[in-house]
Amino acid sequence: MIREALAGKRIFITGTTGFLGTNLLERLLRTVPDCEVVLLVRKGKRSSVEQRLKREILNNDAYDRLKAELGKDEFAAMAARRILAVAGDVSRDGLGLDDAGRAALASCDVVIHSAAAVSFDSPLDSAVEINLMGPTRIAHTLQDLGVTPHLVAVSTCYVAGNRRGSAPEIHVVDSPFFVDVDWRAEVDGARRARSDAEAQSRTPEKLADFRAQARAELGAAGTPLLADKTEQLRGRWVSDRMVAAGRARSASVGWPDAYAFTKALGERALMEERGNIPVSVVRPSIIESAVAEPRPGWIRGFRMAEPVILSYAKGLLKEFPGVPEGIIDVIPVDLVASAIIAVAARGPLDEPDVVQVASGSANPLRYKRLVDGVSEWFGERPIYDSSGQPIMVPEWSFPGRGRVQAQLERAMTLLEKAEKGLQALPLRGEQAEWSARIEDRKAEAERALGYVELYGAYAECEAIYGVERLLELWDTLDDDDRRDFCFDPRVVDWDDYIREIHLPSVVEHARVRLAPGKRESETREDRLRRQVLDPQRQLAAFDLENTIIASNVVASYAWLATRRLPPVDRARFVAQALKAAPGWLAQDRKDRSDFLRFFYRRYDGAPVDQLDEDSLEMMSQLLLAKSFPAAVRRVREHRRLGHRTVLITGALDLVVKPLAPLFDDVVCASLAIDERTGRYKGELLEVPPTGESRAQALFDYAAAHDLDLSEAVAYADSTSDLPMLDVVGFPVAVNPETRLAALARKRGWLVEHWSKASGAPAPTFPIAPRARSAASSGGRR
Repeated sequence: MIREALAGKRIFITGTTGFLGTNLLERLLRTVPDCEVVLLVRKGKRSSVEQRLKREILNNDAYDRLKAELGKDEFAAMAARRILAVAGDVSRDGLGLDDAGRAALASCDVVIHSAAAVSFDSPLDSAVEINLMGPTRIAHTLQDLGVTPHLVAVSTCYVAGNRRGSAPEIHVVDSPFFVDVDWRAEVDGARRARSDAEAQSRTPEKLADFRAQARAELGAAGTPLLADKTEQLRGRWVSDRMVAAGRARSASVGWPDAYAFTKALGERALMEERGNIPVSVVRPSIIESAVAEPRPGWIRGFRMAEPVILSYAKGLLKEFPGVPEGIIDVIPVDLVASAIIAVAARGPLDEPDVVQVASGSANPLRYKRLVDGVSEWFGERPIYDSSGQPIMVPEWSFPGRGRVQAQLERAMTLLEKAEKGLQALPLRGEQAEWSARIEDRKAEAERALGYVELYGAYAECEAIYGVERLLELWDTLDDDDRRDFCFDPRVVDWDDYIREIHLPSVVEHARVRLAPGKRESETREDRLRRQVLDPQRQLAAFDLENTIIASNVVASYAWLATRRLPPVDRARFVAQALKAAPGWLAQDRKDRSDFLRFFYRRYDGAPVDQLDEDSLEMMSQLLLAKSFPAAVRRVREHRRLGHRTVLITGALDLVVKPLAPLFDDVVCASLAIDERTGRYKGELLEVPPTGESRAQALFDYAAAHDLDLSEAVAYADSTSDLPMLDVVGFPVAVNPETRLAALARKRGWLVEHWSKASGAPAPTFPIAPRARSAASSGGRR
């Protein structure tokens, strides 16, 4: 019946980049071979709808089965023949369709609207524009076109709100518990809330706060990156305000979150605005991995339960709110897709109808049964940590949300204090990883708290969603339809589904370790290192300090300054330097370029010939002793692979000149010379290559040598180097200081820990051995 009813039909679908939409489209292409589909696809920032169709929609493992049955070439030909992608957006009036898109929509017999802002913590205005206004915009567009296809709108069972007991398949306004909310006023209110938040975010006080946060995270990364981070923080603050507004408004009128709230009002608005458009509403409960189609366990991204399950399996979440005897209303995605297709094939009824696709009333899964199944499974197959040790799952308890939230908030407070304390210390390399690990734990605690806040209400929900109309539709199907389009929730064996289908799929997609010992497969670090040393790379740029050598401009100056000083003056120099060091460090952290300009004034009057001679000695006695052999090997490896190498540093040319043969080119700072006296002036000839000027130097170098920065590698140690690290395709943090260690970990960059050769002298202060001719050298400041 279903296949025949949809044969030759043209079906317009929204939301095919999502989880449910992907399963729905695959099923139509595979089981209804005579239908055609028109997909509404939003243009990407840098991609057309055709590119998104090829790279995002059809390049999904959901289609592996169909590609195997047809062959890749025939699959591509079938897709070209049966799929038309049109540019549009359900958050825009008229769906943002051009004339070709409007014509395509007008030619369709069925419209399936599955696009939604499905996140439970969507900003209120985004949820309103997509979930509330989306279905109505489709109806209005169809009315403008003068066509009346069957509109199948996908909603959610949770439009019933926070309630106990029966939740039948009726329209939201017919429920005795529905709070009479004016959906038009909610649209206006959400838009005003966005405008108010945007305005408040631009006040001088808030902008100063965002800039301070940016500096705290990035340090002396330079004005452009700090400005970009400040704007990111401002946008995030506005988004957070809108998320909070959604939670508060939905809770005030009896819904668990903005998603359910705006879906409920979206149904109401559609019923009022549909005109003569025939409408059916399909309401799934919590959609999870497939029970059978296109294969058991198929899932796209993580849904509601997976983050909680994995947090428990990793020992991060020891308890979660919920009612042990309560029902977790879960439904496999393929059953939902089948129900939508069956409703579309059945056609519209005389009046708009509601069909719920849920399991709670027909085949309930009790919360305790789910928890026991998960606990037993991970007890038998524990996840292993990075040290190869099994993580034993804790005994699950069922507390209230308040208790769990309080515990997680206390943990976050302690972690924040520890993080601030470590960031204040001058840690570097593997020691700085302590701070990065604490940030990871803090992020995990934040996620766990988010899960409790977002999903706790669903775990505690005691509504029972009726499926009488769903089962009535099931009863009309013949055996072939029941085999190919199964949507009967009673067929799911929950114990088998949890243990044999869902959990294996979850751990596979999470890429967690289920075996002891070291990974036999390539580690993340090995994979990143292999990418960095791929022959296709074109350029490798290196910082100097704490990347190639464990030294800095202060150490170099101290060595050169003390080279020809008598003992008494050396002691005085050391005392003065130690006294000034905290101020130098503070200035360096504030602005690297300003610090270098200030510090290099100390070279004013220094004889050029004498420093040239001394710098050669410093190369052998200081720089080589403090060099990282692994760094030198890495530079040589890049050159062996044919990559161009460049050293970009704020150090002076007189210091780095002996290192020049190691690289193809060197970009560094240079001091002006008084040609009359043969002495340095203590003034830089150009802006020192630090911060954003270092990135510009890299841009200029790449352009001069016709190199692609997306194929370039950059090595550096500090957040002041972020501009250079951000512009290349393969950034590497070397012996990173605390802030960069945390950022590199968060962004998935390669981190290298290189050390000096053992046995090298390690003086407390970099004082040069006294030159033999010091008594007659004349000295200098």
